[in-house]
Amino acid sequence: MDAAQRAVYDKIVSGPRGKIQGPLRAVLHNAELADRWQAFGALLRYGTSLPPRLSEIAILVTGRACRSPFEWYAHRIEGERAGIEPPIIDALLAQTEPPGMSQDDALVWRYAVELNRDKSVSNATYAAVLQRFGERTVVELTALIGYYTMVAMTLNCHEIPLPEGVQPAFPLPQHEALR
Repeated sequence: MDAAQRAVYDKIVSGPRGKIQGPLRAVLHNAELADRWQAFGALLRYGTSLPPRLSEIAILVTGRACRSPFEWYAHRIEGERAGIEPPIIDALLAQTEPPGMSQDDALVWRYAVELNRDKSVSNATYAAVLQRFGERTVVELTALIGYYTMVAMTLNCHEIPLPEGVQPAFPLPQHEALR
């Protein structure tokens, strides 16, 4: 690493992430990009009005929709820490409507599913999320989903590996044709 990369690396590992993993391994090749990326990611992960549980539901829906095994792996762990129950996680993996969701869970799930599938959300879904959470949270939720789409694409394109011994929950997109 050059001095600029080392400075960004040190900033990342001394922050809430505590380590470099996932897409930051790839973007660290451009120190300025990595620094802005990590700051944006930290804001969306740790500095929004969304509670961790709802953020993780949106991230898991996005990781699965983007077919990103690493994103799914990392955020399944975070989702469990945030209290997402195993049947909900299993349904998110299967890309089916999870059982037993709270109203807030269901609103975020629906918003994330629609945004990933349709690249927008219906007027009804937008209105329901806006009414329940307010303008700021709708903007943050949209940005969170967009950010984790970029993360998933980076993980997939650069084939960032899962930790040793961890099997992907589903095949890498570029390997599906090999089945």
